Amino acid sequence: MAKTQFAVEMGMGTDLKGADYTKAACRAVHDALHRNYLTVAQAFDLPKEAMLVDIRIGVGNPAAVDLDRVRAEAPYGTVTAEAIKGGADLEMNGDKVIVANAIVSVSFDVERDQ
Repeated sequence: MAKTQFAVEMGMGTDLKGADYTKAACRAVHDALHRNYLTVAQAFDLPKEAMLVDIRIGVGNPAAVDLDRVRAEAPYGTVTAEAIKGGADLEMNGDKVIVANAIVSVSFDVERDQ
């Protein structure tokens, strides 16, 4: 069996007034996951629970992201998440605006033909 990537999607999320990195990160993952309707599990007769979901979040302050909450955005599968330096911290009308970017990858452990 080999981990084989079947889909990659990007998303963006913001927190406009609360300066909450986790909220922006969760919104970015939600945005990425709701841009498509994955049929790969059905097409290959694989259980959705067997999905391997890898989430990478870019934010201005990676240490401020609650990765458990970010992982909870994925509806099923084995989910990993990491936060890295990225996104943007901006100012608008005196408020700190947080912008997060997400890359979500969906893989399965499958037998590959040689």
